[in-house]
Amino acid sequence: MRRSHFLHTISAAMVIFIFIGCQNNKEENWELRSPDGKVKLSLSLQSDEHQNNSLVYKVEIIDDNISSPVIETSPLGINRKDQQFSKNLTLLSKSEIKVIDETYNMSIGRQSEYRNNANELALVFNNENGAEVQLVLRAYNDGVAFKYVFPEISDELFTVTKELTGFKIPENGNAWIEAYDVPSQWTPAYEKYYENGIPIGTSSTNEEGWAFPALFHSNGHWVLITEANLHPNYCGIRLEQDAPNGLYTVRFPDPRDAEGVGEVEPTSVLPWEMPWRTIIIGSSPASIIESGMIYNLSDAAIPGDFSWVKPGRASWSWLSDPDSPKDFDKLKGFVDLAVEMNWEYSLVDANWDLMKGGDIEQLVNYANSKNIGILMWYNSGGPHNRVTERPRDIISDSEKRKAEFKKLKEWGVKGVKIDFWHSDKQNLITLYHDVLVDAAEHQIMINFHGCTIPRGWSRTYPHLISMESVRGEECYLFDKVYTTEAPIQNSILPFTRNAIGPMDYTPFGLSDLENPHITSFSHELALTVIFNSGIIHFADNVKTYLSLPEYVREFVENVPAAFDETHYISGEPGKDVILACRKGNDWYLAGINSEKTIKELSIQMPFITQGAYDMSLIVDGANTRTFDNELKVFKAGDEIKVKMLEIGGFVAVLKAQ
Repeated sequence: MRRSHFLHTISAAMVIFIFIGCQNNKEENWELRSPDGKVKLSLSLQSDEHQNNSLVYKVEIIDDNISSPVIETSPLGINRKDQQFSKNLTLLSKSEIKVIDETYNMSIGRQSEYRNNANELALVFNNENGAEVQLVLRAYNDGVAFKYVFPEISDELFTVTKELTGFKIPENGNAWIEAYDVPSQWTPAYEKYYENGIPIGTSSTNEEGWAFPALFHSNGHWVLITEANLHPNYCGIRLEQDAPNGLYTVRFPDPRDAEGVGEVEPTSVLPWEMPWRTIIIGSSPASIIESGMIYNLSDAAIPGDFSWVKPGRASWSWLSDPDSPKDFDKLKGFVDLAVEMNWEYSLVDANWDLMKGGDIEQLVNYANSKNIGILMWYNSGGPHNRVTERPRDIISDSEKRKAEFKKLKEWGVKGVKIDFWHSDKQNLITLYHDVLVDAAEHQIMINFHGCTIPRGWSRTYPHLISMESVRGEECYLFDKVYTTEAPIQNSILPFTRNAIGPMDYTPFGLSDLENPHITSFSHELALTVIFNSGIIHFADNVKTYLSLPEYVREFVENVPAAFDETHYISGEPGKDVILACRKGNDWYLAGINSEKTIKELSIQMPFITQGAYDMSLIVDGANTRTFDNELKVFKAGDEIKVKMLEIGGFVAVLKAQ
């Protein structure tokens, strides 16, 4: 995160709050600004043609007293089965401005320390029956967020039937957005392709709508919309299929998701606090990649000592040999690979309970003897999926799950990969949280697959080290169009999916599977830095990794899975991206090219202000299937010259002298 984003003096003069009562009392307006005064969130009660007072909002950037719209006038409102809170509202009370300013640390991610600095305002409204709804607003230097709260107290269960939230994006721009999955045996799982810069307002090809996060570039502003801090008391939301004139509105899950199991409409007692609807904003893509807003809006870590959470690297046998989890000797080979490559973990994937030549406990004991932590796959089902991969019907059952985690802890297993969730309905959101709570008790790290998107849970549950919710490298095994789509997706994902939390893409596969890759070897290597996950699961086989050139092998033996700070250098989604990440005193620089043109670059790193570094630069060789290496000394202020082939890439390690 760029430190310049944080160096803003907090003073009362920088907080602007305006209350205007119009003479006809049919409109009231409130404004909240960011700590630096440049981001303005405006809220209004407007009277429509039927004389109904409805809530609307807009977001602007103020620069040199010039206002530029980011979100044009957009609807707010929420309806319960017993009451509506979308019209005929009147202000009951407003809070004083609350200044939020805290720092906290995380063990995974692109930076180790975050600063949560925002201004917050809470407004309570009555509907025509006197029932209350609260709207909590926050303004950050890099965006805004708001959430609904029902503040009254009741032990009765209430049901939300509709949320009217919308995001009106100025139409003169483009969108990078993913259609939501059609329900099937394998979906939804947030594993479709992102559209590459389509016109804002384009309808999804699926009636299921658009998925979060959604990225837009309009009026010179980059805007990423998603949600944060989703509790077990609500469902995950998405966007409707149509966005007339750029107005994207939210909707609930599809009744068919998860084999029809679970209710679509969320229920809760009161008080009832909903998730944050978040809008990250910046004049540069740097604001999107470097933002910590999703974590800042999420609950602090649950109580406990999480020193046992260790980011790292893992060998993984399934992609190169899907039947290998049923073969003890093959799995031993991948444990040995982890030893050879200086990696901390080895992942045992689906159907390990059918293993021949030995069993899982023997494998864990063997790995423990080599100081390699075993990670084990589980099916999350339960009635919410019909996938037959094993073991299943453990995670969905509270007593079986707790007993399993207890056993794994006793064996010395370090984490689990839990797959096939298939729904954002409230019952599955509750199961995610239940799994995380039980896993924390038994010191088991969690990696969700076939799952929902991150919503800041890794701050609340530090042992949530990764989530899939991406069309990753495994698709070379079964998706014919992945060969041509992957290069483009690879430079979209850092600005979209990976910008909101850890992403288990399973990178750096060099061997051709059913569908060959056209990305260069250096492009594939760069993905280990361009993409971020609490554990990097390396996708290729033993022979490939052991035959790497020595300088490439040294890189993959040492590349960190978590960093202390990250800087966006350059790039645009669908074209290219270059990032610089620091771990301790060393820097890791990586770039990928998504276009079929050779690119020659002169890279500057102004955040390195002093010192000299020994640099190993790994670039595309004579062709896309070879590497080349240059060793030199880098001094603060130097430029790094790099050539990327078509769909190529590079990495560099700068070690402080």
